[in-house]
Amino acid sequence: MQAIQLREPGGLAKLDVVELTAPGEPGPGEIKVRLRASSLNFHDYAVVVGMIPTADGRIPMSDGAGVVEAVGEGVSEFAVGDAVVSTFFPDWLEGTARVGDFTTTPGDGIDGYAREQVVAAATSFTHQPQGYSHAESATLTTAGLTAWRALVVDGGLKAGDTVLVLGTGGVSIFALQFAKMMGARVIATSSSNEKLTRLRELGAEHTINYKETPDWGKAVKALTNGEGVDHVVEVGGPGTLPQSIDAVKVGGHIALIGVLTGREGEIPTAKLMAKQAKLQGLIVGSRRHQIEMIRAIEAANLKPIIDREFALSDIADAFRHQESGKHFGKICLTF
Repeated sequence: MQAIQLREPGGLAKLDVVELTAPGEPGPGEIKVRLRASSLNFHDYAVVVGMIPTADGRIPMSDGAGVVEAVGEGVSEFAVGDAVVSTFFPDWLEGTARVGDFTTTPGDGIDGYAREQVVAAATSFTHQPQGYSHAESATLTTAGLTAWRALVVDGGLKAGDTVLVLGTGGVSIFALQFAKMMGARVIATSSSNEKLTRLRELGAEHTINYKETPDWGKAVKALTNGEGVDHVVEVGGPGTLPQSIDAVKVGGHIALIGVLTGREGEIPTAKLMAKQAKLQGLIVGSRRHQIEMIRAIEAANLKPIIDREFALSDIADAFRHQESGKHFGKICLTF
């Protein structure tokens, strides 16, 4: 089978297209999946370029979608021909968070889905949403579920709430879509006026160009009659968190999910205390969260926004497109 291997962490030039022996038949509790698609996340990029350490020869990519080719003894949830999508934490099936690292995450601590076939525990997958393509399904594992947990599971999002999303990456676009699906109002930021137009087309009530308005936290407050938003989907980290604290309402909720501006930095703790806001860190979600999200997606007929699709062998070009920051929504690999 064809696969992608990271010769060693440290750059896109170290991604190799290789031929590997295809996996054998699944054992008890396992399924064999013919993979058809994956999608790019910042986490995948961080692994490939060496920001997050991993083993030499690692097969990257945390997201995988495809078709069940064989089922092992004792598997009743899936049958041959079922369309399935992977989970980010194969061993976190349900309940409260119990994983604080990436040692079990495909494409990081274990081999991922940049390959044509895989044999894994049946619990490493869920059914895809009905009517989804494999590429659409592959957007859900990391970005979709992160946005869902941030707003619905942890945030308790309800109709009439106001949500602030930052930028136009996969998580932020999903957060906008889920917020609208749940009857919430959305304020969105970007440095591109063209992208701001597209955000409004997706339903954002207000948009802010953060380059033209550096104090966008105050601008958000002004748009909410001085009150602030109920939820912030914070993907930037230390470089944006102070503004997000300005933007959130007293007693509001900030979901800290990204480190796009760095891993460490100063936090205005006195301001956060005065806001009495809940600052919740999170890493994706459980298999049960994914099943519940997919049920909601099917009920609402929600479809992800895919910017562009690349062949598996063009994975380096896909990451370069991600590096450029020109994408809107998800970048996918199909194979």
